Amino acid sequence: MSSFDHTTFNHRKYKPFTPVAIENRTWPDKVITKAPIWSSVDLRDGNQALVEPMTVEQKKQFFALLVDVGFKEIEVGFPAASQLDFDFVRWLIEEDQVPDDVYIQVLTQARPELIARTYESLKGAKKAIVHVYNSTSTTQREQVFRLDKEGIKQIAVNGAKCVKEHAEKYPETEWVFQYSPESFTGTEIDYAVEVVDAVTEVWQPTPERKIIINLPATVEVSTPNRYADQIEYFCRHVKKRDCMIVSLHTHNDRGCGVAAAELGVMAGADRIEGTLLGNGERTGNMDIVTMAMNIYSQGVDPELALGDMDRIISVVQACTLLQVHPRHPYAGELVFTAFSGSHQDAIKKCLANQTDDKPWDVAYLPIDPRDVGRSYQEVIRVNSQSGKGGVAYTLEQEYGLALPRWLQVEFSPIIQQYAEQDGGVVDAESMKDLFETHFMTGTTPYKLGKYDHSKDEVDTIHAELIGAGSKINISGKGNGALSAFAEALGKHFNVRVDIIQYQEHALTVGSDSQAIAYVQTNIDGDRFNGVAIDNDIVSASIQALLATVNQKSTQSKQEAVA
Repeated sequence: MSSFDHTTFNHRKYKPFTPVAIENRTWPDKVITKAPIWSSVDLRDGNQALVEPMTVEQKKQFFALLVDVGFKEIEVGFPAASQLDFDFVRWLIEEDQVPDDVYIQVLTQARPELIARTYESLKGAKKAIVHVYNSTSTTQREQVFRLDKEGIKQIAVNGAKCVKEHAEKYPETEWVFQYSPESFTGTEIDYAVEVVDAVTEVWQPTPERKIIINLPATVEVSTPNRYADQIEYFCRHVKKRDCMIVSLHTHNDRGCGVAAAELGVMAGADRIEGTLLGNGERTGNMDIVTMAMNIYSQGVDPELALGDMDRIISVVQACTLLQVHPRHPYAGELVFTAFSGSHQDAIKKCLANQTDDKPWDVAYLPIDPRDVGRSYQEVIRVNSQSGKGGVAYTLEQEYGLALPRWLQVEFSPIIQQYAEQDGGVVDAESMKDLFETHFMTGTTPYKLGKYDHSKDEVDTIHAELIGAGSKINISGKGNGALSAFAEALGKHFNVRVDIIQYQEHALTVGSDSQAIAYVQTNIDGDRFNGVAIDNDIVSASIQALLATVNQKSTQSKQEAVA
Protein backbone atom coordinates (compact mmCIF):
# COMPACT_ATOMS: atom_id res chain seq x y z
CA MET A 1 0.00 0.00 0.00
CA SER A 2 1.24 3.49 -0.79
CA SER A 3 1.90 5.78 2.17
CA PHE A 4 1.25 8.88 0.03
CA ASP A 5 -1.37 11.23 1.43
CA HIS A 6 -3.71 11.63 -1.53
CA THR A 7 -5.58 14.48 0.14
CA THR A 8 -2.60 16.76 -0.63
CA PHE A 9 -3.23 16.34 -4.37
CA ASN A 10 -6.06 18.85 -4.41
CA HIS A 11 -7.09 20.70 -7.56
CA ARG A 12 -9.55 22.86 -5.64
CA LYS A 13 -6.83 25.21 -4.39
CA TYR A 14 -6.24 26.51 -7.93
CA LYS A 15 -8.35 29.01 -9.79
CA PRO A 16 -8.81 28.96 -13.57
CA PHE A 17 -7.16 31.60 -15.73
CA THR A 18 -9.47 34.51 -16.55
CA PRO A 19 -9.49 34.95 -20.33
CA VAL A 20 -9.32 38.29 -22.10
CA ALA A 21 -12.64 39.46 -23.50
CA ILE A 22 -11.91 39.95 -27.18
CA GLU A 23 -14.39 40.08 -30.06
CA ASN A 24 -13.76 39.17 -33.65
CA ARG A 25 -10.29 37.80 -32.98
CA THR A 26 -8.35 37.42 -36.23
CA TRP A 27 -5.35 35.29 -35.26
CA PRO A 28 -7.02 31.86 -35.81
CA ASP A 29 -7.17 32.56 -39.55
CA LYS A 30 -3.59 33.82 -39.83
CA VAL A 31 -0.68 31.84 -41.28
CA ILE A 32 2.99 32.49 -40.51
CA THR A 33 4.53 33.46 -43.85
CA LYS A 34 7.82 34.96 -42.72
CA ALA A 35 10.25 34.45 -39.87
CA PRO A 36 9.97 36.69 -36.82
CA ILE A 37 12.93 38.66 -35.56
CA TRP A 38 14.86 36.15 -33.43
CA SER A 39 16.61 37.10 -30.20
CA SER A 40 18.70 34.51 -28.38
CA VAL A 41 18.68 34.72 -24.58
CA ASP A 42 20.89 31.64 -24.08
CA LEU A 43 23.71 33.64 -22.50
CA ARG A 44 21.45 35.40 -19.97
CA ASP A 45 18.16 33.62 -19.30
CA GLY A 46 19.52 30.24 -20.32
CA ASN A 47 22.72 30.70 -18.34
CA GLN A 48 20.76 31.82 -15.29
CA ALA A 49 18.92 28.47 -15.29
CA LEU A 50 22.06 26.30 -15.18
CA VAL A 51 23.19 24.48 -12.04
CA GLU A 52 26.73 25.38 -13.09
CA PRO A 53 26.70 28.74 -14.93
CA MET A 54 28.88 29.00 -18.02
CA THR A 55 32.50 29.98 -17.71
CA VAL A 56 33.81 32.89 -19.77
CA GLU A 57 35.33 30.43 -22.25
CA GLN A 58 32.02 28.63 -22.63
CA LYS A 59 30.24 31.95 -23.17
CA LYS A 60 32.72 32.86 -25.88
CA GLN A 61 32.13 29.53 -27.61
CA PHE A 62 28.36 29.88 -27.35
CA PHE A 63 28.39 33.47 -28.64
CA ALA A 64 30.40 32.38 -31.70
CA LEU A 65 27.81 29.68 -32.41
CA LEU A 66 24.92 32.14 -32.15
CA VAL A 67 26.63 34.49 -34.60
CA ASP A 68 27.30 31.64 -37.02
CA VAL A 69 23.68 30.45 -36.81
CA GLY A 70 22.61 33.94 -37.84
CA PHE A 71 21.19 35.72 -34.80
CA LYS A 72 21.22 39.50 -35.17
CA GLU A 73 20.09 40.16 -31.59
CA ILE A 74 21.82 38.33 -28.74
CA GLU A 75 21.19 38.93 -25.06
CA VAL A 76 24.64 38.58 -23.53
CA GLY A 77 24.02 39.06 -19.84
CA PHE A 78 22.88 41.05 -16.82
CA PRO A 79 26.08 43.08 -16.39
CA ALA A 80 24.85 45.17 -13.44
CA ALA A 81 24.12 42.05 -11.42
CA SER A 82 27.23 39.97 -12.17
CA GLN A 83 30.91 40.86 -12.52
CA LEU A 84 31.32 37.83 -14.80
CA ASP A 85 28.62 39.18 -17.11
CA PHE A 86 30.11 42.68 -16.94
CA ASP A 87 33.55 41.39 -17.90
CA PHE A 88 32.12 39.30 -20.72
CA VAL A 89 30.31 42.32 -22.21
CA ARG A 90 33.53 44.35 -21.98
CA TRP A 91 35.47 41.53 -23.71
CA LEU A 92 32.95 41.43 -26.57
CA ILE A 93 33.31 45.18 -27.12
CA GLU A 94 37.02 45.69 -26.45
CA GLU A 95 38.08 42.68 -28.50
CA ASP A 96 35.73 43.64 -31.36
CA GLN A 97 33.90 40.31 -31.25
CA VAL A 98 30.49 41.67 -32.27
CA PRO A 99 29.77 41.80 -36.02
CA ASP A 100 28.59 45.17 -37.32
CA ASP A 101 25.09 43.87 -38.03
CA VAL A 102 24.56 42.29 -34.59
CA TYR A 103 22.95 44.01 -31.60
CA ILE A 104 24.09 42.85 -28.18
CA GLN A 105 21.30 43.01 -25.63
CA VAL A 106 21.65 43.43 -21.86
CA LEU A 107 19.05 43.19 -19.13
CA THR A 108 18.58 45.48 -16.15
CA GLN A 109 15.95 46.12 -13.52
CA ALA A 110 14.36 49.57 -13.49
CA ARG A 111 16.71 50.87 -10.78
CA PRO A 112 18.97 53.91 -11.34
CA GLU A 113 22.20 52.40 -9.96
CA LEU A 114 21.77 49.22 -12.04
CA ILE A 115 20.97 51.18 -15.20
CA ALA A 116 24.09 53.32 -14.73
CA ARG A 117 26.24 50.21 -14.29
CA THR A 118 24.63 48.67 -17.38
CA TYR A 119 25.63 51.62 -19.57
CA GLU A 120 29.13 51.49 -18.13
CA SER A 121 29.46 47.92 -19.39
CA LEU A 122 28.29 48.95 -22.88
CA LYS A 123 30.66 51.88 -23.40
CA GLY A 124 32.04 51.75 -26.93
CA ALA A 125 29.45 49.32 -28.31
CA LYS A 126 28.39 49.89 -31.90
CA LYS A 127 24.82 48.67 -31.46
CA ALA A 128 23.08 47.70 -28.24
CA ILE A 129 19.62 46.93 -26.88
CA VAL A 130 19.04 48.03 -23.29
CA HIS A 131 16.28 45.83 -21.89
CA VAL A 132 14.68 47.27 -18.75
CA TYR A 133 11.90 45.55 -16.83
CA ASN A 134 9.73 45.60 -13.73
CA SER A 135 7.03 43.19 -12.64
CA THR A 136 3.44 44.33 -13.15
CA SER A 137 1.44 41.23 -12.22
CA THR A 138 -1.33 41.36 -9.65
CA THR A 139 0.44 38.83 -7.42
CA GLN A 140 3.79 40.62 -7.40
CA ARG A 141 2.18 44.03 -7.10
CA GLU A 142 0.12 43.07 -4.05
CA GLN A 143 2.30 40.53 -2.27
CA VAL A 144 5.93 41.29 -3.21
CA PHE A 145 6.16 45.04 -3.77
CA ARG A 146 3.01 46.04 -1.82
CA LEU A 147 2.37 48.93 -4.19
CA ASP A 148 -0.75 50.07 -5.97
CA LYS A 149 -1.04 50.28 -9.76
CA GLU A 150 0.22 53.86 -9.85
CA GLY A 151 3.28 52.96 -7.79
CA ILE A 152 4.24 50.09 -10.10
CA LYS A 153 3.69 52.23 -13.20
CA GLN A 154 5.93 54.94 -11.72
CA ILE A 155 8.77 52.40 -11.36
CA ALA A 156 8.48 51.69 -15.09
CA VAL A 157 8.36 55.38 -16.01
CA ASN A 158 11.33 56.27 -13.82
CA GLY A 159 13.30 53.39 -15.30
CA ALA A 160 12.44 54.51 -18.83
CA LYS A 161 13.57 58.06 -18.06
CA CYS A 162 16.85 56.82 -16.59
CA VAL A 163 17.51 54.58 -19.62
CA LYS A 164 16.94 57.51 -21.97
CA GLU A 165 19.11 59.93 -19.97
CA HIS A 166 22.10 57.58 -19.89
CA ALA A 167 21.81 56.80 -23.60
CA GLU A 168 22.21 60.48 -24.37
CA LYS A 169 25.63 60.39 -22.71
CA TYR A 170 26.90 57.88 -25.29
CA PRO A 171 25.79 59.19 -28.72
CA GLU A 172 28.39 57.08 -30.54
CA THR A 173 26.30 53.95 -29.89
CA GLU A 174 23.14 53.04 -31.81
CA TRP A 175 20.74 52.44 -28.92
CA VAL A 176 17.49 50.49 -28.98
CA PHE A 177 15.28 50.59 -25.89
CA GLN A 178 13.31 47.53 -24.76
CA TYR A 179 10.75 47.34 -21.97
CA SER A 180 9.14 44.25 -20.44
CA PRO A 181 6.15 44.29 -18.09
CA GLU A 182 7.43 41.14 -16.37
CA SER A 183 4.75 38.51 -15.67
CA PHE A 184 2.63 40.08 -18.43
CA THR A 185 0.34 37.04 -18.52
CA GLY A 186 -0.53 37.58 -14.84
CA THR A 187 -1.23 41.30 -15.34
CA GLU A 188 -4.65 42.79 -16.03
CA ILE A 189 -4.50 43.41 -19.78
CA ASP A 190 -5.73 47.02 -19.70
CA TYR A 191 -3.25 47.84 -16.97
CA ALA A 192 -0.40 46.28 -19.00
CA VAL A 193 -1.40 48.54 -21.91
CA GLU A 194 -1.49 51.54 -19.56
CA VAL A 195 2.03 50.88 -18.23
CA VAL A 196 3.47 50.36 -21.72
CA ASP A 197 1.81 53.57 -22.94
CA ALA A 198 3.44 55.44 -20.06
CA VAL A 199 6.87 54.05 -21.00
CA THR A 200 6.27 54.85 -24.66
CA GLU A 201 5.43 58.42 -23.76
CA VAL A 202 8.86 58.79 -22.15
CA TRP A 203 10.80 57.24 -25.03
CA GLN A 204 8.85 58.93 -27.86
CA PRO A 205 9.57 56.34 -30.58
CA THR A 206 8.83 56.87 -34.26
CA PRO A 207 8.13 54.43 -37.11
CA GLU A 208 11.75 54.99 -38.19
CA ARG A 209 13.20 54.59 -34.69
CA LYS A 210 11.16 51.91 -32.99
CA ILE A 211 11.30 50.58 -29.45
CA ILE A 212 10.84 46.94 -28.43
CA ILE A 213 7.96 46.03 -26.14
CA ASN A 214 8.42 42.52 -24.83
CA LEU A 215 5.36 40.68 -23.46
CA PRO A 216 6.65 37.71 -21.45
CA ALA A 217 4.79 34.66 -20.31
CA THR A 218 7.19 34.65 -17.37
CA VAL A 219 5.10 31.81 -15.99
CA GLU A 220 2.88 30.02 -18.49
CA VAL A 221 -0.57 30.21 -16.89
CA SER A 222 -3.00 29.58 -19.74
CA THR A 223 -3.53 27.66 -22.93
CA PRO A 224 -1.74 29.11 -25.99
CA ASN A 225 -4.96 30.44 -27.52
CA ARG A 226 -5.59 32.60 -24.44
CA TYR A 227 -2.07 34.01 -24.70
CA ALA A 228 -2.72 34.81 -28.35
CA ASP A 229 -5.89 36.66 -27.29
CA GLN A 230 -3.79 38.74 -24.90
CA ILE A 231 -1.33 39.62 -27.67
CA GLU A 232 -4.02 40.58 -30.20
CA TYR A 233 -5.85 42.66 -27.58
CA PHE A 234 -2.61 44.43 -26.65
CA CYS A 235 -1.73 45.16 -30.27
CA ARG A 236 -5.20 46.60 -30.88
CA HIS A 237 -5.25 48.89 -27.83
CA VAL A 238 -1.67 50.05 -27.24
CA LYS A 239 -0.76 53.54 -28.45
CA LYS A 240 1.88 54.02 -31.15
CA ARG A 241 1.73 50.41 -32.29
CA ASP A 242 3.46 51.43 -35.52
CA CYS A 243 6.39 52.76 -33.50
CA MET A 244 7.15 49.53 -31.66
CA ILE A 245 8.32 45.98 -32.25
CA VAL A 246 6.11 43.65 -30.21
CA SER A 247 8.24 40.85 -28.80
CA LEU A 248 7.32 37.61 -27.02
CA HIS A 249 9.22 35.67 -24.37
CA THR A 250 7.33 32.49 -23.53
CA HIS A 251 8.22 29.93 -20.91
CA ASN A 252 7.24 26.29 -20.93
CA ASP A 253 5.54 25.63 -17.59
CA ARG A 254 2.55 24.00 -19.31
CA GLY A 255 4.69 22.46 -22.05
CA CYS A 256 3.27 24.87 -24.63
CA GLY A 257 6.00 27.49 -25.00
CA VAL A 258 6.47 26.93 -28.74
CA ALA A 259 2.74 26.78 -29.44
CA ALA A 260 2.14 30.01 -27.48
CA ALA A 261 4.90 31.79 -29.40
CA GLU A 262 3.59 30.63 -32.77
CA LEU A 263 0.01 31.71 -31.99
CA GLY A 264 1.39 34.97 -30.56
CA VAL A 265 3.09 35.71 -33.89
CA MET A 266 -0.20 34.98 -35.64
CA ALA A 267 -1.81 37.44 -33.20
CA GLY A 268 0.49 40.27 -34.27
CA ALA A 269 3.89 39.89 -32.58
CA ASP A 270 7.04 40.69 -34.57
CA ARG A 271 9.85 39.23 -32.50
CA ILE A 272 10.63 36.09 -30.49
CA GLU A 273 13.03 35.62 -27.57
CA GLY A 274 14.11 32.09 -26.72
CA THR A 275 17.00 29.68 -26.37
CA LEU A 276 18.54 27.03 -28.58
CA LEU A 277 16.95 23.69 -27.65
CA GLY A 278 14.82 25.28 -24.92
CA ASN A 279 17.03 25.47 -21.84
CA GLY A 280 15.59 27.86 -19.25
CA GLU A 281 14.18 28.21 -15.80
CA ARG A 282 11.78 25.58 -14.48
CA THR A 283 10.58 23.61 -17.54
CA GLY A 284 12.47 25.82 -19.97
CA ASN A 285 12.32 28.73 -22.36
CA MET A 286 10.78 28.82 -25.81
CA ASP A 287 12.84 26.51 -28.05
CA ILE A 288 14.01 28.54 -31.06
CA VAL A 289 15.29 25.46 -32.90
CA THR A 290 11.86 23.82 -32.72
CA MET A 291 9.90 26.94 -33.70
CA ALA A 292 12.29 27.83 -36.52
CA MET A 293 12.20 24.29 -37.88
CA ASN A 294 8.39 24.26 -37.62
CA ILE A 295 8.37 27.33 -39.87
CA TYR A 296 10.94 25.67 -42.16
CA SER A 297 8.75 22.57 -42.50
CA GLN A 298 5.98 24.80 -43.88
CA GLY A 299 8.19 26.12 -46.67
CA VAL A 300 9.12 29.39 -44.94
CA ASP A 301 12.74 30.54 -44.63
CA PRO A 302 13.50 30.63 -40.86
CA GLU A 303 16.43 32.98 -41.54
CA LEU A 304 18.64 30.90 -39.23
CA ALA A 305 21.29 28.42 -40.38
CA LEU A 306 20.20 25.21 -38.66
CA GLY A 307 21.53 22.69 -41.17
CA ASP A 308 24.51 21.64 -39.04
CA MET A 309 22.43 20.33 -36.16
CA ASP A 310 25.21 18.16 -34.78
CA ARG A 311 27.44 21.19 -34.24
CA ILE A 312 24.62 23.06 -32.51
CA ILE A 313 23.97 20.11 -30.20
CA SER A 314 27.68 19.67 -29.53
CA VAL A 315 28.23 23.30 -28.49
CA VAL A 316 25.03 23.56 -26.45
CA GLN A 317 25.80 20.36 -24.56
CA ALA A 318 29.43 21.35 -23.95
CA CYS A 319 28.49 24.81 -22.66
CA THR A 320 25.36 23.98 -20.63
CA LEU A 321 26.36 20.47 -19.49
CA LEU A 322 22.79 19.43 -20.36
CA GLN A 323 22.07 16.47 -22.62
CA VAL A 324 19.65 16.75 -25.53
CA HIS A 325 16.81 14.26 -25.21
CA PRO A 326 16.94 11.59 -27.96
CA ARG A 327 13.33 12.45 -28.86
CA HIS A 328 13.84 16.22 -28.94
CA PRO A 329 12.04 17.65 -32.01
CA TYR A 330 14.30 17.87 -35.08
CA ALA A 331 17.52 17.64 -33.02
CA GLY A 332 17.25 14.40 -31.02
CA GLU A 333 19.30 11.37 -31.92
CA LEU A 334 16.23 9.21 -32.56
CA VAL A 335 13.67 11.61 -34.03
CA PHE A 336 14.14 10.32 -37.57
CA THR A 337 14.58 6.66 -36.57
CA ALA A 338 11.78 4.17 -37.10
CA PHE A 339 11.95 0.99 -35.03
CA SER A 340 8.66 -0.37 -36.37
CA GLY A 341 8.95 -2.64 -39.39
CA SER A 342 5.77 -1.22 -40.98
CA HIS A 343 7.06 2.35 -40.51
CA GLN A 344 10.37 1.43 -42.10
CA ASP A 345 8.63 -0.19 -45.04
CA ALA A 346 6.53 2.93 -45.64
CA ILE A 347 9.58 5.19 -45.38
CA LYS A 348 11.59 3.07 -47.83
CA LYS A 349 8.77 3.08 -50.39
CA CYS A 350 8.26 6.84 -50.10
CA LEU A 351 12.00 7.53 -50.38
CA ALA A 352 12.08 5.44 -53.55
CA ASN A 353 9.45 7.78 -55.05
CA GLN A 354 11.00 11.01 -53.78
CA THR A 355 12.93 13.11 -56.29
CA ASP A 356 14.57 16.51 -55.96
CA ASP A 357 11.99 18.16 -58.22
CA LYS A 358 9.06 17.13 -55.97
CA PRO A 359 7.91 18.68 -52.70
CA TRP A 360 8.97 16.57 -49.73
CA ASP A 361 6.32 13.90 -49.09
CA VAL A 362 7.63 10.95 -47.08
CA ALA A 363 5.61 9.02 -44.52
CA TYR A 364 6.58 9.63 -40.88
CA LEU A 365 9.23 12.22 -41.79
CA PRO A 366 8.01 15.85 -41.62
CA ILE A 367 11.32 17.10 -43.07
CA ASP A 368 14.19 15.59 -45.02
CA PRO A 369 16.72 14.40 -42.39
CA ARG A 370 19.56 15.46 -44.70
CA ASP A 371 18.52 19.09 -44.19
CA VAL A 372 19.83 18.97 -40.62
CA GLY A 373 22.85 16.78 -41.31
CA ARG A 374 21.31 13.35 -40.74
CA SER A 375 21.40 10.44 -43.16
CA TYR A 376 18.84 7.96 -44.45
CA GLN A 377 20.90 5.21 -42.86
CA GLU A 378 19.85 6.57 -39.48
CA VAL A 379 16.21 6.45 -40.53
CA ILE A 380 16.12 2.79 -41.53
CA ARG A 381 18.91 1.31 -39.44
CA VAL A 382 16.96 -0.89 -36.99
CA ASN A 383 14.37 -3.53 -37.69
CA SER A 384 13.70 -4.99 -34.28
CA GLN A 385 13.67 -3.42 -30.83
CA SER A 386 14.23 -6.78 -29.18
CA GLY A 387 17.21 -7.56 -31.41
CA LYS A 388 19.01 -4.43 -30.31
CA GLY A 389 18.15 -5.03 -26.67
CA GLY A 390 19.36 -8.64 -26.86
CA VAL A 391 22.77 -7.63 -28.22
CA ALA A 392 23.18 -5.01 -25.48
CA TYR A 393 22.15 -7.48 -22.76
CA THR A 394 24.61 -10.15 -23.95
CA LEU A 395 27.60 -7.78 -24.12
CA GLU A 396 26.88 -6.40 -20.67
CA GLN A 397 26.35 -9.81 -19.06
CA GLU A 398 29.36 -11.46 -20.68
CA TYR A 399 31.88 -8.63 -20.89
CA GLY A 400 30.61 -5.77 -18.72
CA LEU A 401 30.06 -3.50 -21.75
CA ALA A 402 27.08 -1.28 -20.89
CA LEU A 403 26.55 0.18 -24.35
CA PRO A 404 24.80 3.57 -24.37
CA ARG A 405 21.56 3.55 -26.34
CA TRP A 406 22.99 5.53 -29.26
CA LEU A 407 25.74 2.95 -29.70
CA GLN A 408 23.24 0.09 -29.43
CA VAL A 409 21.39 1.62 -32.36
CA GLU A 410 24.63 1.87 -34.37
CA PHE A 411 25.78 -1.67 -33.54
CA SER A 412 22.50 -3.52 -34.07
CA PRO A 413 22.53 -3.40 -37.92
CA ILE A 414 26.10 -4.72 -37.93
CA ILE A 415 24.99 -7.76 -35.91
CA GLN A 416 21.90 -8.22 -38.10
CA GLN A 417 23.95 -8.11 -41.29
CA TYR A 418 26.42 -10.63 -39.85
CA ALA A 419 23.58 -12.92 -38.79
CA GLU A 420 21.99 -12.80 -42.24
CA GLN A 421 25.30 -13.64 -43.93
CA ASP A 422 26.22 -16.35 -41.43
CA GLY A 423 22.72 -17.77 -41.35
CA GLY A 424 22.57 -18.54 -37.66
CA VAL A 425 22.79 -17.36 -34.06
CA VAL A 426 25.52 -14.84 -33.25
CA ASP A 427 27.33 -15.94 -30.09
CA ALA A 428 28.79 -13.60 -27.47
CA GLU A 429 32.38 -13.97 -28.64
CA SER A 430 31.45 -13.11 -32.23
CA MET A 431 29.53 -10.08 -30.99
CA LYS A 432 32.56 -8.90 -29.07
CA ASP A 433 34.88 -9.42 -32.06
CA LEU A 434 32.56 -7.43 -34.32
CA PHE A 435 32.30 -4.69 -31.70
CA GLU A 436 36.08 -4.35 -31.38
CA THR A 437 36.61 -4.44 -35.15
CA HIS A 438 34.16 -1.64 -35.84
CA PHE A 439 34.65 0.68 -32.85
CA MET A 440 37.89 -0.05 -30.99
CA THR A 441 40.10 1.37 -33.74
CA GLY A 442 42.36 3.53 -31.61
CA THR A 443 45.65 2.03 -32.85
CA THR A 444 45.35 1.99 -36.67
CA PRO A 445 46.59 3.95 -38.53
CA TYR A 446 47.50 6.07 -35.48
CA LYS A 447 47.88 5.18 -31.84
CA LEU A 448 48.35 7.36 -28.81
CA GLY A 449 51.85 7.77 -27.42
CA LYS A 450 52.79 10.00 -24.52
CA TYR A 451 50.53 12.88 -23.63
CA ASP A 452 50.33 15.67 -21.09
CA HIS A 453 47.05 17.15 -19.83
CA SER A 454 47.00 20.36 -17.80
CA LYS A 455 44.16 22.56 -16.60
CA ASP A 456 44.23 26.27 -15.86
CA GLU A 457 41.40 28.48 -17.16
CA VAL A 458 41.08 25.98 -20.00
CA ASP A 459 42.32 22.44 -20.53
CA THR A 460 45.47 21.95 -22.60
CA ILE A 461 46.72 18.71 -24.14
CA HIS A 462 50.09 17.98 -25.73
CA ALA A 463 50.07 14.51 -27.27
CA GLU A 464 52.15 12.22 -29.40
CA LEU A 465 50.62 10.16 -32.22
CA ILE A 466 52.50 7.13 -33.53
CA GLY A 467 51.82 5.87 -37.04
CA ALA A 468 53.68 4.42 -40.00
CA GLY A 469 56.96 4.43 -38.06
CA SER A 470 56.82 8.14 -37.27
CA LYS A 471 55.82 10.30 -34.32
CA ILE A 472 53.60 13.35 -34.62
CA ASN A 473 53.24 15.99 -31.91
CA ILE A 474 49.86 17.71 -31.62
CA SER A 475 48.35 20.14 -29.10
CA GLY A 476 45.01 21.79 -28.41
CA LYS A 477 42.89 23.65 -25.88
CA GLY A 478 39.26 23.26 -24.84
CA ASN A 479 36.66 22.92 -22.11
CA GLY A 480 37.87 19.55 -20.82
CA ALA A 481 40.47 17.05 -21.93
CA LEU A 482 38.27 15.57 -24.64
CA SER A 483 37.50 18.98 -26.13
CA ALA A 484 41.20 19.91 -26.10
CA PHE A 485 42.19 16.65 -27.81
CA ALA A 486 39.44 17.16 -30.41
CA GLU A 487 40.88 20.58 -31.24
CA ALA A 488 44.38 19.10 -31.48
CA LEU A 489 43.26 16.36 -33.88
CA GLY A 490 41.21 18.82 -35.91
CA LYS A 491 44.14 21.21 -36.35
CA HIS A 492 46.57 18.49 -37.36
CA PHE A 493 44.32 16.59 -39.78
CA ASN A 494 42.60 19.73 -41.06
CA VAL A 495 39.11 18.50 -40.16
CA ARG A 496 36.39 19.69 -37.81
CA VAL A 497 35.74 17.27 -34.95
CA ASP A 498 32.45 17.78 -33.07
CA ILE A 499 31.78 15.54 -30.06
CA ILE A 500 28.13 14.49 -30.23
CA GLN A 501 27.85 11.84 -27.51
CA TYR A 502 30.07 10.68 -24.68
CA GLN A 503 29.70 8.05 -21.96
CA GLU A 504 32.00 6.17 -19.62
CA HIS A 505 31.81 3.51 -16.93
CA ALA A 506 33.96 1.11 -14.95
CA LEU A 507 34.27 -2.39 -16.35
CA THR A 508 32.78 -4.88 -13.95
CA VAL A 509 33.52 -8.20 -15.65
CA GLY A 510 36.99 -9.69 -16.05
CA SER A 511 38.91 -6.53 -15.17
CA ASP A 512 40.33 -4.64 -12.23
CA SER A 513 40.05 -0.83 -12.06
CA GLN A 514 39.65 -0.50 -15.82
CA ALA A 515 37.33 2.02 -17.45
CA ILE A 516 35.69 2.11 -20.86
CA ALA A 517 34.78 5.26 -22.79
CA TYR A 518 32.34 5.59 -25.69
CA VAL A 519 32.50 8.62 -28.02
CA GLN A 520 30.43 9.64 -31.03
CA THR A 521 31.77 12.40 -33.29
CA ASN A 522 30.82 14.28 -36.39
CA ILE A 523 33.93 14.76 -38.52
CA ASP A 524 33.38 17.01 -41.52
CA GLY A 525 29.77 15.86 -41.82
CA ASP A 526 30.27 12.13 -41.18
CA ARG A 527 29.48 10.34 -37.91
CA PHE A 528 31.84 7.87 -36.26
CA ASN A 529 31.77 5.90 -33.01
CA GLY A 530 34.89 5.08 -31.02
CA VAL A 531 35.47 2.94 -27.92
CA ALA A 532 38.57 2.42 -25.78
CA ILE A 533 39.52 0.69 -22.52
CA ASP A 534 42.28 1.88 -20.21
CA ASN A 535 43.21 2.02 -16.54
CA ASP A 536 42.82 5.80 -16.72
CA ILE A 537 39.50 7.30 -17.82
CA VAL A 538 41.13 10.32 -19.49
CA SER A 539 43.35 8.00 -21.52
CA ALA A 540 40.37 5.84 -22.43
CA SER A 541 38.38 8.90 -23.50
CA ILE A 542 40.99 10.41 -25.80
CA GLN A 543 41.83 6.99 -27.29
CA ALA A 544 38.12 6.52 -28.06
CA LEU A 545 38.14 9.91 -29.75
CA LEU A 546 41.26 8.94 -31.70
CA ALA A 547 39.43 5.78 -32.82
CA THR A 548 36.84 7.92 -34.62
CA VAL A 549 39.53 9.97 -36.37
CA ASN A 550 41.23 6.72 -37.44
CA GLN A 551 37.92 5.60 -38.96
CA LYS A 552 37.66 8.90 -40.83
CA SER A 553 41.23 8.54 -42.09
CA THR A 554 40.57 4.99 -43.30
CA GLN A 555 37.35 6.08 -45.00
CA SER A 556 39.13 8.93 -46.79
CA LYS A 557 41.86 6.59 -48.07
CA GLN A 558 39.28 4.10 -49.35
CA GLU A 559 37.36 6.87 -51.12
CA ALA A 560 40.58 8.13 -52.70
CA VAL A 561 41.37 4.64 -54.05
CA ALA A 562 37.83 4.21 -55.36
